[in-house]
Order: sequence, then structure tokens, then C-alpha cells
Amino acid sequence: MESIEQGEGRFYIAGDGKDLAEITYRTDEATGNWVIDHTFVSEDLRGQGAGEKLVRAVVDKARAEQVKIVPQCPYAAHQFKKHEEYGDVLSSS
Repeated sequence: MESIEQGEGRFYIAGDGKDLAEITYRTDEATGNWVIDHTFVSEDLRGQGAGEKLVRAVVDKARAEQVKIVPQCPYAAHQFKKHEEYGDVLSSS
């Protein structure tokens, strides 16, 4: 699998000049929380854990920056339920 890259408000995996997987987030102006609003994994990478690795990348960055996350997109919400260890960055609001 290709390496995870970071862009403005997103992490992604690129290959052959295109994005093969992506997770995007935005900062909620009122709370300062990051809202994960979209996750995409191409057919080429499905079943290889790419989406899970992208969620983990956002979680790791949030920990480093001491920010809470609102997992708005269904895939991210599922990952937060699956991984209790993400609870430290899960927003309670």
C-alpha cells in the first residue's frame, strides 16, 4: 500500500497520479473540534485497511495537537465505536 500523505484538512493515499483513498475533516468554528466529514477508499485499496489507517492518522494528529474529533461520516463513526482507544479524542459535544 502507498504511504499516507497529509494535505490541508485531509489525509490521503495517492498512486498513479490520483487519490486512491482520502479522509477529510474541517474545524468547527464554535468548538475548535475537528469534524471528520468524508472518507473514500477506491476499489483498488478496499479490504486492505486503508480507511482504518486514514482514521488513525487523523486521531494521531488530533492527539498531537490536543484537539477533539466529531466523527460525522458513517465510516469514521464506526471506527470510533470499534476502537475504544480513540475515546481520548472523541468529542462529547
